[in-house]
Amino acid sequence: MQNFRNYYQILNVTKDASVDEIKKAYRRLARQFHPDVNPGNKEAEEKFKDINEAYDILSDIEKRAQYDKFTRYWKPKGFPSRMGMRVPDLRNWDNRYGNGARTEKDVDVSDFSDFNTFVDQLLGRRREVRSPGTATKPKNQPSNVYRPGSKKAVYKATEREPKKDIEARLNIPLEKAYVGGSERIRLEDGRSIEVDMPPGMVSGQRIRLRNQGIGGGDLYLKITVAPHGFYQLQGADIFCELPITPVEAVLGGDIEVPTLDGWVKMKLPMGVVSGQRLRLASKGYPDGRGDRGDQLVGIKIVTPKEPSQEEMDLYQKLREIEKFKPRKDLPV
Repeated sequence: MQNFRNYYQILNVTKDASVDEIKKAYRRLARQFHPDVNPGNKEAEEKFKDINEAYDILSDIEKRAQYDKFTRYWKPKGFPSRMGMRVPDLRNWDNRYGNGARTEKDVDVSDFSDFNTFVDQLLGRRREVRSPGTATKPKNQPSNVYRPGSKKAVYKATEREPKKDIEARLNIPLEKAYVGGSERIRLEDGRSIEVDMPPGMVSGQRIRLRNQGIGGGDLYLKITVAPHGFYQLQGADIFCELPITPVEAVLGGDIEVPTLDGWVKMKLPMGVVSGQRLRLASKGYPDGRGDRGDQLVGIKIVTPKEPSQEEMDLYQKLREIEKFKPRKDLPV
């Protein structure tokens, strides 16, 4: 078969490789041949495209099974010439996963002129048209219109799609936006790609992925950092509200505070009040210039809902000896 590509050899895995083995092989090769690592190297760029195409098929259970079933008929010189060798119908592929409707009697393998025709149909890159059999094609009639009397379905390659940049939205948690790193995402068109995301991402930021758009264009990921239940981004600063006990508020001392880097100790001054803000220097968010903001800690004094009897006794004794009168100077 013309243009036949052995995807197992391309990813350097055995035919019985597991999904995890295929994924590991893909990640290793994708990093090695990525265009950003090999600028201007056309050979590496083509290798990178083959690697992605191989992974798109072998990482998908249905497509991999279709590929294995189809290629078992392939010989070094093409398909056997005898009639009756057939492969499953690939038409309406996306709407027929798992419905049991596919058989090996739908389409003659001769309908695919070469391996590219098969792969493009499998990945949804071709349009289905009908052959008119022996009928004469009416003048100026579009070639993709079905005409009565057709003998069989064949697949014709469409013209190469024009190069076009596209955009996709990616919603990520704050912790992931902070550290960045490798992440596998699935796009709306069904592709699964690995993205090396930078640390310190912010909402509205766009990440460019070369050659991942339409026809070799670029894909831009528009980042949205999801709201967090404890931290609030305020520019490069991070604000959080920290609950403390009345005893901690009066006596002060060292307490532990959560940050994006883990728990750290903070000095709590004596007599701190609710609403007061304390500052942890350089524990905020990256500002994009190599520095970090601060973490602002808002104090919130909370009382126990179910104090023990011993605690109640101490609170009662404290009330008897307490000299502090917070309502003494109210302006009323």
